[in-house]
Amino acid sequence: MSYINKNFLLNNKVSQELYFKYAQNMPIIDYHCHLSEKEILEDKAYKNIYEIWLSGDHYKWRLMRNYGIDEELITGKASPKDKFIAYCEALGKAYLNPLSHWSQLELKEYFNCDIEINKDNALKIWNYCNSYLAKHKLTRTSFIKKSKVKYIFTTNEAFDDLSIFTKINKKYKDFKVYPAFRTDKFLNIEAKAFKDYLAKLGKINSLDDLLNALEKRLKEFIKVGCVASDMGVENVYPVTSKETAAKLFKKRLSNKTISVEESKQYKGYMVYALLKMYSKYNIRSELHYGAMRNNSTKMFNKLGLDTGYDSIAENTSIYNLSRLMDKLDVENKLPPMILFNLNPNANLEIMALMNCFQDGKYHGKIQYGPAWWFLDNKEGMEKHLKDMTSLGHIGIFIGMLTDSRSFLSYPRHHYFRRILCNFLGNAIINGEMTQNISSVGKVVQDISYNNAVKYFGLNK
Repeated sequence: MSYINKNFLLNNKVSQELYFKYAQNMPIIDYHCHLSEKEILEDKAYKNIYEIWLSGDHYKWRLMRNYGIDEELITGKASPKDKFIAYCEALGKAYLNPLSHWSQLELKEYFNCDIEINKDNALKIWNYCNSYLAKHKLTRTSFIKKSKVKYIFTTNEAFDDLSIFTKINKKYKDFKVYPAFRTDKFLNIEAKAFKDYLAKLGKINSLDDLLNALEKRLKEFIKVGCVASDMGVENVYPVTSKETAAKLFKKRLSNKTISVEESKQYKGYMVYALLKMYSKYNIRSELHYGAMRNNSTKMFNKLGLDTGYDSIAENTSIYNLSRLMDKLDVENKLPPMILFNLNPNANLEIMALMNCFQDGKYHGKIQYGPAWWFLDNKEGMEKHLKDMTSLGHIGIFIGMLTDSRSFLSYPRHHYFRRILCNFLGNAIINGEMTQNISSVGKVVQDISYNNAVKYFGLNK
């Protein structure tokens, strides 16, 4: 029997009332994820629990590597069954790791399975879940509908095929899927494939050509429902001049080597130029920064991007972020932004900076994004809430997302909601805030769903 019970993470009756009366049944908006829109459209049934649980999930891969599982049982040629058993073995002793909580919640919510995950129970879980999948013919959208997901923002490259979104939103009436406009491929000027990505946009001979092509593509994204963009950078760099960026772009087109410093100069201008473009079209701009990418050259060469070899960068970039936002603000080109930070040492720095660029036209124009990636755990969420209530305004917070490639990840929203309700419930019990439960419950509902729907303009 699993250790997860009805009141998991809810330590008092007030927390429980907030969760069960106000949070539990709220719909979900997943405004940043990496689900495949093609898989949503095709809506195929799963062959086995490995396919839905482990395939492509580098969060789980990282945990298995930490435990000392051989790579053959992670991304190698071992059978799905053997890989699943290896994961259960690693997870069985990963006490308090969020994956332990998430995985157990996923079994309960989607398979009605209370078996505790460990090596001894692995085969039993394998057989039970595979039988359940076959009996109920669970497909990708089965999990979306069961979790009451109303909006999904996938993360799409500027050159992606957008016709899929029209087909999805015609096929399904229970939820909407919109693309978020991502431009990282055009920021990373030093990448070997940079020119290959340019070619996907057409004939690009100058920086102006690139910016014009990206703006044209953004308009196409907007036609199929796009209301958000996304950029991922290791750090925020000073805004250089357009002339400097244009020269560096020409240099790269001529196949000359771009230095690390030149790469930073180019990225500094491009982030500024793109944010200015998003302001023009009122696009909510998600900026993810603080990830140190591809630390292991050996494993990058073997497995490629997004396989579990990234970590937290040291530089918080707070001064450069301040100057970037100020420049855009002075020009009246600062878009609504969601700042996702990966370095917990910068939480309060960002919260204090955000307050300098708010706008009376919005409830929270500049948002501090939820605890992200390596901070997406109980401790990280609690710190995030503490810092937000210390220097920000919790009432306008737009809540959680999955940031996941897995269709099983929606219990992470309920995980966050439990932590949120317990955080506020404890404060109520301690006499630190209002005792008006219904008023607090309304805020819980807003954070769970309503604020994000309003922020992204989806309630029109």
